[in-house]
Amino acid sequence: MRNRYLSLLPGLLVLLLFPMGPTAQNSKACALRCPPKSSCVNGTACRCAPGFISSSGEIFTDPLESCDDINECGPPSPVKCGRSADCQNTEGGYYCTCSPGYEPTSGVTIFQKESENTCRDVDECQHRPRVCKGRSICINTEGSYTCQCPPGLEFNPNDPRNCTDVNECTSGRNPCHSSTHCFNFVGSYECRCRLGWKPIPGSPNGPNNTVCEDVDECSSGKHQCDNSTVCVNTVGSYTCHCRQGWAPKPGIQDKQMTTICKEIRFPTWTAPPGIKSQALSHFFNRIQDLGRNFSSASVLNTVRVLIQEMSDLLETPGDLKTLPLSEQRFAVTNLLFGLENVLRGVSKALPKGSWNFSSSAGIEVSLVVQAPRYRNITLIQNRTEMMLTWDTVHDSGDSGLAVVGLLSTPWMHRFLAEAPLVLDAEEPTTLRETHRGLLQETSHILLSDVISAFITKDTENLRFPVTFVFQHSVTPGPRKKVYCVYWERGQNGSGHWDTRGCWVTSTRDSSTTCQCTHLSIFAVLMAHYSVQEEDPALTVITYVGLSLSLLCLLLAALTFLLCKAIQNTSTSLHLQLSLCLFLAHLLFLTAIDRTENKVLCAIIAGALHYLYLASFTWMLLVGLHLFLSARNLTVVNYSSINRFMKKAMFPVGYGVPAVIVAISAASRPYLYGTPTR
Repeated sequence: MRNRYLSLLPGLLVLLLFPMGPTAQNSKACALRCPPKSSCVNGTACRCAPGFISSSGEIFTDPLESCDDINECGPPSPVKCGRSADCQNTEGGYYCTCSPGYEPTSGVTIFQKESENTCRDVDECQHRPRVCKGRSICINTEGSYTCQCPPGLEFNPNDPRNCTDVNECTSGRNPCHSSTHCFNFVGSYECRCRLGWKPIPGSPNGPNNTVCEDVDECSSGKHQCDNSTVCVNTVGSYTCHCRQGWAPKPGIQDKQMTTICKEIRFPTWTAPPGIKSQALSHFFNRIQDLGRNFSSASVLNTVRVLIQEMSDLLETPGDLKTLPLSEQRFAVTNLLFGLENVLRGVSKALPKGSWNFSSSAGIEVSLVVQAPRYRNITLIQNRTEMMLTWDTVHDSGDSGLAVVGLLSTPWMHRFLAEAPLVLDAEEPTTLRETHRGLLQETSHILLSDVISAFITKDTENLRFPVTFVFQHSVTPGPRKKVYCVYWERGQNGSGHWDTRGCWVTSTRDSSTTCQCTHLSIFAVLMAHYSVQEEDPALTVITYVGLSLSLLCLLLAALTFLLCKAIQNTSTSLHLQLSLCLFLAHLLFLTAIDRTENKVLCAIIAGALHYLYLASFTWMLLVGLHLFLSARNLTVVNYSSINRFMKKAMFPVGYGVPAVIVAISAASRPYLYGTPTR
């Protein structure tokens, strides 16, 4: 059976190979000529595969032709994927997919016909809840989404998907009314009434349409003013003003919500005890009749009347001028310090500003009431000027009003011109030692008006000196000393002029500038002191002349002492005279300036006094001997004269000067020796 089938194989092979005649051979050759992506047609031509095309058309025979992909998605292709879908070209074909932000409802992501399109929008805000950061809000859009900031927020420039708060209050993006205050919140703001304001009727308190009006705290009783003050309503607030006749307590400023005041009382001012004067009694009776109403107008009138009463008393002092000097000074001291105290007290009731008062007799009062915002204060009057810094008037941190006052009393020289002068311990000791016995008795001239300077606080020790410029009509002479002095009460109340804490900075013909570290009653005095300055030419003449004199005296003494032939009573007298003059000149040249030790200086001064007195005494004896010798020319009388002179010349020549020096040293020892010589 098997063999029978095998015998049929050659016949089958012939049948299979029969069609592969000339036609089969042509197809095989055609396929070899066609480019890729094409197929052979009838063994003679090539056709591009579906999705490809050649430049020669659908069928071509050129062996160099190629089949290129057809872009079905590009124009003018009739391919339509439908709504929300995109065409994607492939090699030899294409497909459709849903556009970004869309997805197919059928679950098939790739299709080729519009009828197969099931694309719909994807809600990214639901699928990705945190796609927008922070406080930004996700808004779904057709095929996409956006991140938006809620009102009151804006995108962060560094992160466009994140929102930050907008401060409407500082950026000016709020329509708040001027009567409200803007409060910023995260994403919003509110317009609330300012402190001391309230919403007008019908207006809310918070929204941007809020409108407010001032609250009258004074009439509504919502203030916290002290009982010593009066409430004064202001726009949006209130202030507390001192009542009439009241002044702020020390360290407290007026017209503040925390102001506390105390009542202004007229300072106690009575006549000095033990002084009997009708003029003085009349003055104090008038003072007691002054009004005690301390309103601004009343205080101004009180100061005017006070100045005029003082002017009348000084212009016509009456029996006050007939009192003893000590009682006059006691009364004047009371008047000066009492008037200063009263002016300081009542000026606290004056309104802020500068005030000037004057009387018919020339008394001037200048007052400055101000807050601590000015650096320098200057008060100028007719013959006086005062300059000080604000730090002198006010303590640091004290913001209340302060008073600076200057009082000039030109008629006061009637009582104080002859008052004693006490020099400061630091005053040049030349004047103090040289004129120690004259300071209490020497008359001095008051060059300027007597002034009184005062401020609100204590004036014993000021941090910065106060400068005064005094005008005067008398020009100080070259041998006169000018002093800046103040009036010191003294223990007995009569007072005296003193220089402590005051000094002269400059003096001209018609003015003197002083500085003081305290405030009181001041003036400029001119004392008649002769202060001779060192003259270099006179010093040279003195030393050269005395040196020559010493040489001559030494030669004369040696001649009288060593020449036996000429020795007699006359030469003995001349010898003692030469010795005294020699020792006096020698001591003057070597020790006149030895002032370091006061005791040694006094001894040198006493020795000079004695030697020069002895020289004058020996000169007297020489003259007496010459007179007697010329009158009695007989030998007997001449011999008796010689015997008398020999016995009397030494006791007289050295004894009489010693007695005189002893009496002088015992009566006024301080006159021997000065700090200069």
